[in-house]
Amino acid sequence: MVPDSHPPIDSPEEAALRADVYRLLGRLLLAPPDRQLLDFLAGLEVEEDDSPLAAAWHGLADAAGTTPPAQAEREHFQTLVGVIQGEVTPYASWYLNATLMDEPLVVLRRDLRRLGIGRREDSRDPEDHLGALCEVMALLVEGHSPDQATFFQRHLAKWAERCLGDLAGLNAPFYAATGRLGAGYLALERERLDAAFAPDRPQRIPVGVIDAGRPAPNHE
Repeated sequence: MVPDSHPPIDSPEEAALRADVYRLLGRLLLAPPDRQLLDFLAGLEVEEDDSPLAAAWHGLADAAGTTPPAQAEREHFQTLVGVIQGEVTPYASWYLNATLMDEPLVVLRRDLRRLGIGRREDSRDPEDHLGALCEVMALLVEGHSPDQATFFQRHLAKWAERCLGDLAGLNAPFYAATGRLGAGYLALERERLDAAFAPDRPQRIPVGVIDAGRPAPNHE
């Protein structure tokens, strides 16, 4: 992965917020939320505007406020895990090649080695799980890495919005809301990164949606 020569695309504050949104998505895709995280999400203060992303944040907050932890755990298992597999299979290899642990995973592992990012020892999921890719993006964004646009294009742009759109269409209120937020946010990120690394460097696309600071504490 060849580093880009562009300066950082956003301020430290904007980068921190973007990283936290990626961490939130990664956290919810990899594991069900606990009571503390559900309460945090239910209490989010969202900007009052007519944007689809603001509506998605409102939807997630509303779903968090009406979803007990046990239901969220059932939804996570039903939609993303399953006895054999869930209703959505959140892996790049599956969405790109209709098989698991295929060429997209090989390419990803090569790029992760170049970036110096290793797999957590306690993880049972292949690295091309969408939640894990969101965690990688959080690291790259937070570090103002010049590789963030390249990584997004290579490993997320071709399939992640479609995966989250499939999640949004399921009969699972909390995880459908997660899918709507994720699909909307990654669409915004695609525009942001395309614009930021275009030759004419258009103005920044604002993150703006959340008023109440960073949107995603870690709850391990």
